[in-house]
Amino acid sequence: MIVNVHSYYSLRYGTLKPKDLLERAQQLGIGCFALTDINTTSACLDIVRLAPEHGIRPVVGVDFRKGAQQQFILLAQNNEGFREINTFLSHCLLPENEIPQQAPVLPHTFTIYPFETFPYRELTTNEFVGVRESDLNRLKFSPWRHQLHRLVLLHTASFKDKKDFNTHRLLRAIDNNTLLSKLAVSEQGRETDLLADEASIVKPFHEFPELITNTKRLLGRCHIDFEMSKRAPQNQNAYTGNEILDFKLLKKLTYAGIPYRYETPGNKILDRIEKELYIIKEKRFVSYFLINWKILKYARSKQYFYVGRGSGANSVVAYLLRITDVDPIELDLYFERFINLYRTNPPDFDIDFSWKDRDDITAFIFNRFKNTALLTVYNTFKYKASIRELGKVFGLPTAEIELLSKGEYRFEELDKLSRLVVTYSQYIQGFPNYLGIHAGGILISEKPIHYYTATFMPPKGFPTTQFDMVVAEDIGLYKFDILSQRGLGKIKDGVRIVAYNRPTLPPIDIHDIKRFKQDERIKDLLRNAKAIGCFYVESPAMRMLLRKLKVDNYLGLVAASSVIRPGVAKSGMMREYILRYRYPEKRKEAHPVMLDIMPETYGVMVYQEDVIKVAHYFGGLTLSEADMLRRGMSGKFRSREEFLKVKQQFFDNCHLSGKSETLAAEVWRQIESFAGYAFAKGHSASYAVESYQSLFLKAYYPLEYMVATLNNGGGFYSAELYVHEARMHGGTIVAPCINHSASETIIQGTTIFLGFSFLHALETNIIKKILTERQQRGRYESLDDFIDRVVISIEQINILIKINAFRFTHRNKRELLWEAHMKINKVTLDNTELTLFKTKKMNFQTPHLPNTRMEDAFDEMELLGFPLCNPFDLLLAPARSSMRVKKLSAFIGKNVTIEGYLVATKRTTTSQGKQMYFGTFLDRDGDFIDTVHFPPVAATYRFRGKGIYGITGNIIEEFDCISIEVTKMVRYPIIQDPRYSDVQSRPSSAKNFNRRIRPAQKV
Repeated sequence: MIVNVHSYYSLRYGTLKPKDLLERAQQLGIGCFALTDINTTSACLDIVRLAPEHGIRPVVGVDFRKGAQQQFILLAQNNEGFREINTFLSHCLLPENEIPQQAPVLPHTFTIYPFETFPYRELTTNEFVGVRESDLNRLKFSPWRHQLHRLVLLHTASFKDKKDFNTHRLLRAIDNNTLLSKLAVSEQGRETDLLADEASIVKPFHEFPELITNTKRLLGRCHIDFEMSKRAPQNQNAYTGNEILDFKLLKKLTYAGIPYRYETPGNKILDRIEKELYIIKEKRFVSYFLINWKILKYARSKQYFYVGRGSGANSVVAYLLRITDVDPIELDLYFERFINLYRTNPPDFDIDFSWKDRDDITAFIFNRFKNTALLTVYNTFKYKASIRELGKVFGLPTAEIELLSKGEYRFEELDKLSRLVVTYSQYIQGFPNYLGIHAGGILISEKPIHYYTATFMPPKGFPTTQFDMVVAEDIGLYKFDILSQRGLGKIKDGVRIVAYNRPTLPPIDIHDIKRFKQDERIKDLLRNAKAIGCFYVESPAMRMLLRKLKVDNYLGLVAASSVIRPGVAKSGMMREYILRYRYPEKRKEAHPVMLDIMPETYGVMVYQEDVIKVAHYFGGLTLSEADMLRRGMSGKFRSREEFLKVKQQFFDNCHLSGKSETLAAEVWRQIESFAGYAFAKGHSASYAVESYQSLFLKAYYPLEYMVATLNNGGGFYSAELYVHEARMHGGTIVAPCINHSASETIIQGTTIFLGFSFLHALETNIIKKILTERQQRGRYESLDDFIDRVVISIEQINILIKINAFRFTHRNKRELLWEAHMKINKVTLDNTELTLFKTKKMNFQTPHLPNTRMEDAFDEMELLGFPLCNPFDLLLAPARSSMRVKKLSAFIGKNVTIEGYLVATKRTTTSQGKQMYFGTFLDRDGDFIDTVHFPPVAATYRFRGKGIYGITGNIIEEFDCISIEVTKMVRYPIIQDPRYSDVQSRPSSAKNFNRRIRPAQKV
């Protein structure tokens, strides 16, 4: 009976979760309602899927509104009507369009206009006017009283109770960026817009029974049906347009790829190929493979680097099609993890591209394939954001909002407003706030995308669905993952930089992985964890794991890539794996069945497919049940009930096979603790390939590789550490130079010129002007020459002078600042015009303004974010300790104090819910200090930002890794900024002038 129901996908308006909405409707005895969220169809298919479980027949549509003002409602008569609504809504949501006052003629839809604002006119067959309870008095005197057959009962249901209505008002205030007290009535719904039973809704309309009849008849004419069994994928069925031709092409390409991958393929390989091809055909995944093949064929034609990973990396067909670079035969990858006859969804192919290339790949996909869209993600209200938004709505002071957002309060001590902020922030956590874009998910559908969903157009310019990947999978649409990462950009740029900096060397074959696996330099980097900048192996945790394992081979690195994942550590099996890896006698402690299932990892579950193996061989589950178990633990599974049945089946099977309850419970605990976090082996192997490529560049061309790392946004650490790493490898790092630098960092021999883009406040258009002018007319000869050729403001040239970019003039930069101030202060910023003769600049007698290296360091910290000198040189007091990392091994079990420059911190939570930290520092020699800060110490001695700390603690050693259990930590003061401190040797006028000409900061 309700034709206008809102879920909380009516963003910043509705309050009802789809499941709660259906449960409440069932309690109220509502047998049918129309879900018409505001300007979205996000929840429609979810409601269609869930409604039958609650005995409800759903109707779907859209409530078209401008802001909060209802224009009309469209209801879908059938699936075609739903497509028409989605297409129309998508058109309205384009940036250049808006919601119209009148609906278009859509043959398979019904239109309902609100009586309150709709003028009297003739209606078409599918148009109706909706009357609210508040409209009844006006209706009695309206011309519409003679057209009752065109009227329906319009009751809006947005909330279930008063608290929901209050929440709605808060959401509307957030949406309008206004105080709750100033929220306009026109921007909010009615307090009576409640989900109510039919008797309550129809009672006020007893004088107009025709409206009740019309409404029921209208809803009765709407029927929508979507197949939710997931038995048949809804992706593009055929790559060539014919499924038979598709399979012939796939088979031809597979066998054509054998010579590239295998010199002499044996029966094992050929049998595997035939087995995979058969199942791929049976499961109708042929087009899925061919579409991935086509995308990557295009990528290779553009010489783009890519990495194929995911469960698809377990496929030899994918390997032969060059979708992946991992040999599943060599690595003995578990075939059933990739695909089996019980599996309904195609295997995952996560294809990583350089962040510089991914957009072009996406554009190619949209141009090549017809029914294509990006997937959305629901960006939900999180705790801190909720506190901040509601704090503003209630008008709390900023300082108080910050305290609440940090959780630094006791609820019972808060005033009334603050309590309301906390209470309602908890209530709206998880509410969708706005639609974003999935990191890489793209749908390629057989039917038009609008058959399933409306789309919106984000700034990237590609249509994006209004539902997420979970809903997409419910209807059989499986995404293609086209992802971007900076690691591939670093490798590609590293090869290019080596080519220009060392032109006499032969070209690098960066894909010669077999050679890299045997390279002694790479083995040394791995064993000693000297992998800063290298893909996936540079973090403090990975650095320590590599040392503990002493990894120096490919398979060891593949295992380490998954062992480092949180699930393995959480299960307690990381330590067990290290023990069994280092000490062969420990391997005997593994259960015989587990050791037999996973001999390569000594009976320890390391990879995601180990869950399937253990569940199948140890727990006696079928492959279908085992895969259900894996998916359920990864958070990608809907039915908790089916998952619990599988869990019970696991324990029943263990009992029947004579395994003890204790053993079964321990194995289950291990499965449960890490299944959702572990990598598939093929995924880890793909990552290891990329790690080897970056390790090769680091081993042989460390300076060029560090330049590539800087130009691709760094990695785990900040840019400062990569500058330090380059210096440790013999590089000379210098500030940007007007005559040598580019926008990006460049290298000449062993000298690294930081790029202009590293200067935080330097504008992009200025960088472009500098480089264009230099390319067209040659180097700059002097400051005057630069000012003549480049139109620039005093604020912008101050940045360049202060960073010493004019050092080629051999003039003191303080004098240059004076001179620039006199010559540019009143110059027009219009583009310069070339003249036949240069105008001679007036020269000024500048005062003697001395400059020190320490002043340069503070200029660098201001403009680059870090000094180019040794940060220890900036300490106010001389060294208090002579301790170095190299000496720590002689002090195991003893208390020491060492000075360290903070590089990175990691916060974690103990099992008791208390916060502790891991710290990474550099000592004076540039070696890493690893620290552990347990909760009592972490609470007493806090990290206070970047700087040099005195670290006191006990030296501990585990598996040859040395760290410090901190007992005390103090941040040491540095010298006062010499640019603004009172120094007798500098005239006060110079000091004051320098203060005045600090560059303007970008907002």
